[in-house]
Amino acid sequence: GTSIEGAVASHNDSKLFDDDDRLKRTGTVWTTSSHIITAVVGSGVLSLAWAIAQLGWVIGPSVMLFFSLITWYTSSLLAECYRIGDPHSGKRNYTFMEAVHTILGGFNDTLCGIVQYSNLYGTAIGYTIAAAISMMAIKRSGCFHSSGGKDGCHISSNPYMISFGVIQIFFSQIPDFHKMWWLSIVAAIMSFTYSLIGLGLAIAKVAENGSFKGSLTGVTIGMVTEAQKVWGVFQALGNIAFAYSYSQILIEIQDTIKNPPSEVKTMKQATRISIGVTTIFYMLCGGMGYAAFGDTSPGNLLTGFGFYNPYWLIDIANAAIVIHLVGAYQVYAQPLFAFVEKIMIKRWPKINKEYIVTIPGFHPYHLNLFRLIWRTIFVITTTVISMLIPFFNDVLGLIGAVGFWPLTVYFPVEMYIKQKKIPKWNYKWICMQTLSVICFVVSVVATVGSVASIVLDLKKYKPFTTDY
Repeated sequence: GTSIEGAVASHNDSKLFDDDDRLKRTGTVWTTSSHIITAVVGSGVLSLAWAIAQLGWVIGPSVMLFFSLITWYTSSLLAECYRIGDPHSGKRNYTFMEAVHTILGGFNDTLCGIVQYSNLYGTAIGYTIAAAISMMAIKRSGCFHSSGGKDGCHISSNPYMISFGVIQIFFSQIPDFHKMWWLSIVAAIMSFTYSLIGLGLAIAKVAENGSFKGSLTGVTIGMVTEAQKVWGVFQALGNIAFAYSYSQILIEIQDTIKNPPSEVKTMKQATRISIGVTTIFYMLCGGMGYAAFGDTSPGNLLTGFGFYNPYWLIDIANAAIVIHLVGAYQVYAQPLFAFVEKIMIKRWPKINKEYIVTIPGFHPYHLNLFRLIWRTIFVITTTVISMLIPFFNDVLGLIGAVGFWPLTVYFPVEMYIKQKKIPKWNYKWICMQTLSVICFVVSVVATVGSVASIVLDLKKYKPFTTDY
């Protein structure tokens, strides 16, 4: 009878714990889809009208479709790499880097770490710039409104970047990812708020114009030089790639899904739903923005001052962007914090010491001096760099371009081939490698375009003095 009792006991435990002795995961298709949508629909949506303007009505939407299909395809490959071997009971990988380490091994995980973490760092910089631009837009919109549009309302971005940095120093003290779910939900609601306001204003503008603006080939040579046109097209590719990128946190999201059904099945379903929703949404926002402004579409739909009225609505949208970016900054910074802290604590265990600070009326706070100092330095560096290079589109384009091929295409394809033991030169192998090469070329071209744009912008700018 002991074996039966043993079986019953372990079965009871399995109501609380998963096969890896971690607390039961509860994620469903819907929670997973909402995590993905939160991660994907970020400030990238605001640069899409500008990106379509560089490419025109034919190539613009086609490129968006191309990126959405590739993201969907490579995400399903990546979902297969969550467990090693058997999709139901194989050993789990908890992070993207761990999957690369266990499946590909060797130098790959170092390479992956460098790309992934510099990508997350760059995103923190891009978000600081975007948040400052939105705060300034609120200030300027009030100024335009009170002066009846007579005053140019030029202001410096530095105080806004510094104040965003101060807020982030405060939020960076949230110990880890699991304590942040509420911030993520707020951020998701905000991203839909400002995207829908942007979409609504663009539709109203099209109605007011009485026609769709824009052309089949985008910005014409004459308005810009031939070189600028080429760099613009290249950079637009990077911006669209950035708007879709979330593969670096896919496995972390997959690790929240309950089993059965197998995590792969749920993840693939959630990927289909969320990338479908995102693509429709992007097509609408990018397309209507371009239809409203044509070739003069601003780099950031809500702060490029295509719209002046109703000014209170634009202020609400920009406030939503700032709140969203406070959360998004943390979503992207937390994996980096965890990574550095793990290494440092392994090296010097003594630094991992907590002091209990009693705050009247609140829970006692666990102060970790190392965490306080290192995360504060991290936020200060991202803020200073943002003040040095305040070009929203260029930074987004560069991050999207550099991260796209390795994180979204190369690693998922290589891991899948190895995981499924696909023989070399087999038809499927050739197709996957061809896809990888095409995407590599896109990544290089977009990187060159963004670097060229940054170089052109640096000619006109002095560091620490941005005026809008």
